[in-house]
This record gives sequence, structure tokens and C-alpha cells, in this order.
Amino acid sequence: MSAVPKVAVVFATMNRSAAALACVRALAAQTSPPALVVVADNVSEDDTAVSLLALRDLPFRLILHRMAENRGNAGGVEEAMEIAFAEEADAVWILDDDSWPRPEALSAMLAEPYDDALVLHPIQIDPANGRFTWPLQIHENGKWRLAFSMDDMPPGNRTQSRGVWTGALVSRKIREAIGPVRGELFIRGEDEEYPWRMESSGFHHAAVFAAILDHPGPQNIEMMSFLGKRLFFEKGLPDWKLHYKVRNMVWLKRRQSGGIKALLTAIAYAIAAFRFDGPSRVRLVGKAALDGWRGKLGRIL
Repeated sequence: MSAVPKVAVVFATMNRSAAALACVRALAAQTSPPALVVVADNVSEDDTAVSLLALRDLPFRLILHRMAENRGNAGGVEEAMEIAFAEEADAVWILDDDSWPRPEALSAMLAEPYDDALVLHPIQIDPANGRFTWPLQIHENGKWRLAFSMDDMPPGNRTQSRGVWTGALVSRKIREAIGPVRGELFIRGEDEEYPWRMESSGFHHAAVFAAILDHPGPQNIEMMSFLGKRLFFEKGLPDWKLHYKVRNMVWLKRRQSGGIKALLTAIAYAIAAFRFDGPSRVRLVGKAALDGWRGKLGRIL
């Protein structure tokens, strides 16, 4: 496909009306707005639905999808994507409710002839410090390395990247090849699993330098080296978020690389939890890792 695609934006939200409104308004301010925006509302109890439905004169059609139950970000995006493609979108742009594209972001991604076998994405910038929201894996001189800011990027307009979820522009072709988002991951896993499935199926990512997505980053990231690998650990996460993170990473690593690598992943998280959060968190990590090993996915009840 080389024609300009019909783009739908999707994101999930819950009880964060200010963030969701800011995201929709940023989309309305695009120099080339999307054709459709689908917001999956995970049973919000605040004014999210009322506020979004009150918006007027938007340059796109807005669908507020009220979820039957809270399925987390993974389940919300899964359902929103299926709605978007049912509405005949050619490509879906995956955002978070607190990721706000700058006005030229979408037009910059579509400035060159569109390739529906390539996952384009913007550069995510943390507004607090001007650095990347998360370190970006880029391919240069035959090797993968991490970039932490635009100062680390190679010359040119774009570069091959990998592992990107927020901001990924996913074509219908790619969705049909790899299937839907795995909603049972709930949170803290879909952002790793879906990009891995893309890459495993032969679809590459490309970061577009002129496309900027303002996305506040985590405040308490610690980096630890374990057996020659870097592990980024978010210190002070609520128990339930840490459980999902560890469970999903152990489950995914077992699928990717087998039992030994999954076990090492669990050990690495246990060490990081002990080191950065204290010994009281190790038991939680162990239970989460066991759930991941057993494939016990879905929402924690």
C-alpha cells in the first residue's frame, strides 16, 4: 500500500478524564488529523464519559466504547482496535491516554509513501526532562543499542527500531498476520508481547524523528545488570502493578526462550525487588512469577 491510509487512533482510559481529554484535543490539533478515534473506557466512575461526549467540532469521528468490565489497557486496546478495523481503518495508531502527539506527528509519519508492512512510530519525549520516555532500541552498524535522547540518534529522518508499543502505527495487514492484542495480559505485558509478535512475523519498526509524542515517563526507574543484561525496574510500584509486570514477563520469556530464561527472569526481578524495594516484596515476586510460569493470565481477582 502506498496511498495515504485511513488512520484510526485507539487508546484505553479509566478514571483519568483530564488525561483522556488532553489526548483527544492533541489529536484534534493535528495538521493531518486521523479519520477516527476510538476510546475504550474501562468502566470509569469519574466524568470521563461525559467529558468526552461533550466535545464538539472535532475533525474526526469519536467513538467512546464503554467496556463491559475493566480489562486493563491490554483488553481496552484489544477491543478498540477491533472496532477501528471494523470501521474500515487501514491502520491503527496505538496511544496511551497520557501520550499527547505534537501537531505535526501524524503528518510526519505519513510524509513518505506508506508501507503497510512497516510499523512507524514517533519519538516519545518526557516533557519533564526532554529525554526519551523509555530507552529506545535502535539498529546501527549491524548492532542493536539503546538511545536515551535525540543526541543518541543517528543522522537522517528515521531509523530502524524495535519493541515499540505506545505510538505504533499498525496496519490492517499486520493485524491480520499476527492477530489481535492479547487482552488477558491486562497491563504491563501487552507493550512487550505485541511488538515481539510483530518482529517474529517479519515486520520491522521505524522511528520517525519529526514525529514527537509527549509522554510523561516513570519517576523511579532503576537499572540493574544481571548476567550481562540490563533490567529496568520501576521502584515503588503498587503491589498489583508489580504482580502484573513480573507475571507477564515470566510468561512471555518462557514463550520466547524457554524455561531456563523464564526462571532467570524471575530471579532477576526478585533480586531487583529486594535491592530497590526491600525484602518484603520478594514473596510477591515469587507468586507473580509462579502465575506467569503456569500461564495464569487475566485480571487478578
